[in-house]
Parts: sequence; structure tokens; C-alpha cells
Amino acid sequence: MPHQIETDFLVVGSGIAGLTFALHAAEAGRVLVVTKRRPEDSSTAWAQGGIAAVLDPGDSFEAHIADTIAAGDGLCKEEVVRLCVREGPAAVADLIERYGVRFDRRDEDGELDLAREGGHSARRVVHAKDTTGWEIERALLAAAERHPQITILSNHMAVDLLTMAKYGGPDACFGAYVLERATGEVHTVVARATVLATGGAGKVYLYTSNPDVATADGVAMAYRAGAQVANMEFFQFHPTCLYHPEAKSFLISEALRGEGGILRLTTGQTFMERYHPMKSLAPRDVVARAIDAELKRTGADFVLLDMTHLPSDFLVQRFPTIHARCLSLGIDMRTQPIPVVPAAHYSCGGVLTDSFGRTSLRNLYAVGENAMSGLHGACRLASNSLLEGVVLSRRAAQDAVHCTPIRPPQVAPWYSGAAQDPDEAVVVTQNWDEVRRVMWNYVGIVRTDKRLERARRRIELIRDEIREYYWNFKVTSDLLELRNIALAAHLIIESAQRRRESRGLHWNSDHPNKDDAFRRDTVLRRGDGPSPA
Repeated sequence: MPHQIETDFLVVGSGIAGLTFALHAAEAGRVLVVTKRRPEDSSTAWAQGGIAAVLDPGDSFEAHIADTIAAGDGLCKEEVVRLCVREGPAAVADLIERYGVRFDRRDEDGELDLAREGGHSARRVVHAKDTTGWEIERALLAAAERHPQITILSNHMAVDLLTMAKYGGPDACFGAYVLERATGEVHTVVARATVLATGGAGKVYLYTSNPDVATADGVAMAYRAGAQVANMEFFQFHPTCLYHPEAKSFLISEALRGEGGILRLTTGQTFMERYHPMKSLAPRDVVARAIDAELKRTGADFVLLDMTHLPSDFLVQRFPTIHARCLSLGIDMRTQPIPVVPAAHYSCGGVLTDSFGRTSLRNLYAVGENAMSGLHGACRLASNSLLEGVVLSRRAAQDAVHCTPIRPPQVAPWYSGAAQDPDEAVVVTQNWDEVRRVMWNYVGIVRTDKRLERARRRIELIRDEIREYYWNFKVTSDLLELRNIALAAHLIIESAQRRRESRGLHWNSDHPNKDDAFRRDTVLRRGDGPSPA
């Protein structure tokens, strides 16, 4: 039978943000981490590049702040930028000293090896070869699993948040309904503070560098519960994903360009000098649009990332995972350029928060990629995501331990009513595929008013079908993920239609210039945006 679970802190997600929060909050109470597959199945584990922090004597906080604000194209919250940059070195030290993260060292004296990535004016990216996220995930997960106050529920997926609105109370959250995937039972989890750390929304698009778990669950649940979401139109397309029929979602790290990689057309000609003075080291939004423009102009399927002018031993040592993956597909990056294309990579929008991760609903926090803290503005600077995940999650935990519990005297359990077992899985798979194709074709790197309106109409029809199916059949994880990506798609389209200019990651050919009237966040909330159901 479904049952009620009591905890002090409910964390939905097990990447760098969720685990960092859990480890700090566990000093003050019981923590339940809910993760819908294995704990290590997170976007963090897929992160290749590193974590940006000012650690070189020749670098400065002001330079990192300036680079972040420049990339953010007028929409960064300077207070949050300064906070994250200044706390970056301590966060890196914490990862090393408290949790045993093994970052690369450049010499026997133990100096950290610092890389440079696109948009950065200095070497400030701490890394572990080309699997930095996996190393951070390994260390944090090991610490969480041995902590007596932390329980991790694998293969459990949050369905919806529990809020006081149903009970006639104030705007506050006190937990979530959680689906046990193996049994289909929905449990009621009641918590003093609830934390959304579900990661990104890349699976909204047909081609993405994200893992399969990136289905916008946190944003969708928060919006349905009445929390504000913001800047969903700013979706970052990573310029360099491996182009190969067998290379599903394999990212070619920003760090390759940071170490001297050169983008070329299939003819061997360079092209980035026509788009930005930093050439192949330009920020991601610039590079992604440049590649998209060149592919459309030439009719080619991909461009090339050329590393062949760099020492072979260095490439193998610095990028062992990328080298091995390419080699397994017949591409030797030491002697051959790597074929690459852009793919959906990172959502700069999300649940609107302050610098402590607090949302517009009391006792509900959002951290990591599913949050919109203001650090990234209209475009995220490379390797600032892991920085945000560790700095702001720690601050959220410091705040959440002081939460005053708000809950009804008796909590209603999940009720399925007359819902039946699902009878046609094809309904889910068909709509899943259609949402992602519509978004890729009409709401991608370059947008127009006509494409956005066409996408809006189609997504609304698809959501009508999903809504009918949801209420008639028992919930499954596939259905919940479909429901979430369809809502997230609608939020992205609505936000893009409201921003009648081009800025950062949002480029509309019908409004190609920036407009100071839109130098503000695009904020949506249930009631003034798409239907939440």
C-alpha cells in the first residue's frame, strides 16, 4: 500500500546541486533524496569541461565577473555573479578537502591544472581530465551514501508538489507525491523544506547532449504548483556535439577549443573570424549560431573541429574519454578533424530564485540547472554551471535549516480514482517524438515569429491529448516525463514569443536587434502563462 514518509528535507535530484544541498542540510536533520533512476544518472555525471574558479595569481575576481556578465548579454544579476565568483575558490577547496574530489594537477608540487574555455579571458577551469562531472558525482555520492542522516531512494520519480493551496492555506510547499517506478505506487512525502534539483530540460529537443533524465521535471512541477519560472526562452545549444550515427548525445567539450581547437568547414576553411574577434573561442551562443548559419549556407551536415596541430600525447592525456570514444567510431582526433554539430545543452531559465535558492513558494527551493538564479543571464559562460551548483546549493541549505514547517493537520494521500492501467504505449511514444521534433524544427537556434506560432499551436494540441490520457490512466514514469517536457516546451515557446528582440541565446530573425525595453526577465506564473495541467 502507498504510505506517507516524513523527513526534514526532501531533495528531488541527485546531481551536484542536490547532493551538495543534502550533505550540508544533513548536519541539521534527516534528508531524503529522490532520484528517478540510479543516483549517478545525472547531468553532472556527463559534464566534461570543469568548474570555473579564480585560482591563478594572474587571474582576478573582476575578470571572471566581467566575462560572466559579458556572456549573459545584459541579464545577469550582478549580485549573484559576484557572490558565485567570490565563493568559487572556497567551493573548489571544499570539494577537494571535504569530499576527496581528484582534480588534475599540473606538477608534482600539487598545483591545480587550469584550463581555458570559450568566453573566458584566462585559464580558470578546474578539471579531472575530460570527465570532471563524473569525478565530482563519484565523490559527493560516496559521501552521501555513508552519511547516517541521508537516505537515497533510487527509481522513484516526483509526480507533483504538495502545497497548502489545496487546503486553503498560504502559498507554501510541504513535500511531494512520489512514484515508485517498480510497483507503480505513489507515496506521499512530507517535508519541512523541499528542494528541486532535477537538472535540465534537454530532452525537450530532438538532439541534445543531455542524459535521458533531463525532462524538465523540476520546472514543470514548480509551475504547476504556482511558483514563478523565468527566462525559459534562453536555451543554450552546445556548438560541438559529435556527428556520427552511432554517437548518441556525445559531447565534444568546450575545453578542446580552449586548448587550441580550430573550427573549420568541410573544405578545411576557417570561418569563426567572420563572426567574433575571439574566433573559435567565442561564447557558445555565437559559435552555435555561426555553425548553424554555415550549415544552412553550404548545405553540409557538419563542420570540423581540428585538433591535429596539437601534440598527440597531449591530446590523449588531456582528453582520454573523448579520444577513446572518437577512436571507437573510427575517428582519430590526433590525425583527423572531428565532425561536430550543435545540440541542445543547457537551460539558462528555470524556477525563479533568489541568492539562497528560495522560490516564490515558501519552503520550496530550487538549485542547479532547474533554477534561474540570475548567474547566467541570457547565456551561460562555460563551466559556470558546476560553480553555481555547488555555491548556491550550499547557501540554500544554510537557509533551509531555519524553515518553519507549514503543513495541514492531515495530508490527503494520492488518489487514482477510476484511472485504468495504460492500454496504448504508442500514444506516449508518438507524442514524445512529436514534441521534440516540433521544438527542434521551430524553436531552435534561430527562430521566427511564424515558427514560434506554429510550434505553439501544435504543442497546445499535443498537451490536450496528454491531459486526457493523464487523467484516464494510471501514471507511469514515461507519461510523467512526457507531461513535463510538453509543459516545458510550452513555457519556452510562450517566453520566446514575449521577447520581441534578439539577445543572448534567443535569436529571432524577425527581431534581430537588442531592445532595452526587453532588458528584463521573462517571468511566467500559473494564471498568466500556459495552462499548468
